[in-house]
Amino acid sequence: MLRKAARQAGKDYLLFPLLAGPSALPCLLGNLTANMARSIWAHTVIFCGHFPDGAESFTADEIEGETRGEWYLRQALGSANIEGSPVFHILTGNLSHQIEHHLFPDLPSNRYARIAPRVRALCEKHGVPYTTGRLVRQYASVWARIWRMALPGS
Repeated sequence: MLRKAARQAGKDYLLFPLLAGPSALPCLLGNLTANMARSIWAHTVIFCGHFPDGAESFTADEIEGETRGEWYLRQALGSANIEGSPVFHILTGNLSHQIEHHLFPDLPSNRYARIAPRVRALCEKHGVPYTTGRLVRQYASVWARIWRMALPGS
């Protein structure tokens, strides 16, 4: 992995700027900006799918010996969705449907939106929380949760 990262960094921050000649600095700054924006976006989507209020965490002891049904329950309880428009879902790679992704990891991501209403209805039918919310609300709850966990005695 380190070799792959080093090779990509070499292309982004050395090879492509050198190939850009007199535009080397704008190329370097453009690559740096694009990589930072992508990293921040990926961080936001991943954290909102795993750590907002309502998404549960489990210890190794809690999942030891779990049944297949318990595994599915844990996937639903331990993840969260982000609500948005179809374009928003495309921009997240459909990982805004994190619950569906956890329940059906082999399903192509463009099908998550289609099954989401059925998953939500099934959760409601069985009293299983279906954690979802708009991006700003989910992200704020992630940071509130991190802040609470960082305080002594939490």
